Amino acid sequence: QVQLVESGGGSVQAGGSLRLSCAASGRTFSFGGMGWFRQAPGKEREFVSAITWSGAITYYAKSVKGRFTISRDNAKNTVYLQMNSLKPEDTAVYYCASDERVHTSSAEYRYWGQGTQVTVSS
Repeated sequence: QVQLVESGGGSVQAGGSLRLSCAASGRTFSFGGMGWFRQAPGKEREFVSAITWSGAITYYAKSVKGRFTISRDNAKNTVYLQMNSLKPEDTAVYYCASDERVHTSSAEYRYWGQGTQVTVSS
């Protein structure tokens, strides 16, 4: 019943930009906190960004701060991740996650999307 669907991934050259979207459906209270995580080949899943229901509070991994921006449009039940100045090390599958509250640890989120591939070439 609760579902998250990511979109917007693709292939870009270093320095380029992409905007990821996460469309959510189901119980509204399950989307109080939203997060983005990524997993590169041979790497563990890592935190990227997170946002509260109102959008007043956001969190970013140090590796993406200043380059990525998380936002949400609750009227559209959608969370976005604007990624600028992309680097090859940003290459990964990006996952959207939701829970009643916001977290920065992947283990804390209850619901997950299927992931979308982001590839940055040099």
